[in-house]
This record gives sequence, C-alpha cells and structure tokens, in this order.
Amino acid sequence: MAKLSEEAKKMIGEFGSALIATASKEGKPNVSVKGSFRVLDDEHVVFADIASPRTMANLRENPQLSAIVFDPSTRKGCRIWGRAEILDSGDLFDSMSAEFTAMRMKVKHLVKVTVEEVATF
Repeated sequence: MAKLSEEAKKMIGEFGSALIATASKEGKPNVSVKGSFRVLDDEHVVFADIASPRTMANLRENPQLSAIVFDPSTRKGCRIWGRAEILDSGDLFDSMSAEFTAMRMKVKHLVKVTVEEVATF
C-alpha cells in the first residue's frame, strides 16, 4: 500500500474527475471518465458507479485498475495504480448516494481503491 502525497491529493481535489482504466480477466481494456473521483484518505480514493457496466464487470473479474487525473492547461497530473473493492452498502455508500441523489443521479456501487502506487507529473 502506498500513501498519496499532498501534491497528488491536491490535484485530485482540484481536477475532480479521472480516467479509470480496467481490464477483464482476458485482458480486454476499458477506459471510463469518473466525475466522482475523490480522495478518501491517505491510502484510498473512491468513485461512484452511476452508469459503468463494463468498468464494474471488469473490476469483478480483475480488481486492478489505473487512474489518471490530468490538467491539459498545465500538463500536470497524477497517476494511481491500485486494487478495487466494490461497495453497495455502509456509511460511505449512504453518504455518497445522498450527495448524488440531490443531483438526480443514482449510485449503484462505490469503488474504493487501495492505492498501491502513485506518481505525479
């Protein structure tokens, strides 16, 4: 497990979305934009599954993922490699679900990612 640097946490907070790359157990890749991407704590990030059937299918078969946040105007960002855990209940799920319900979006699952490696650029 790796810790997110203050620089990485700041970038994630400022950019607010990430590209999430997953692969099925056969290696078929998928990339999906997640506007709900955020820091949970020093060792975890989280995002909501609103409408991500392929991402979720891949994560059920292969929990490894990579995420990138990037600001094209500054060409700065960070990349995270980690292992996903799919949540569909609990305090965190309830809290994020309420937040998105207020925006008329239904959260199907949360994906909590244990950060294994992080790099800023």
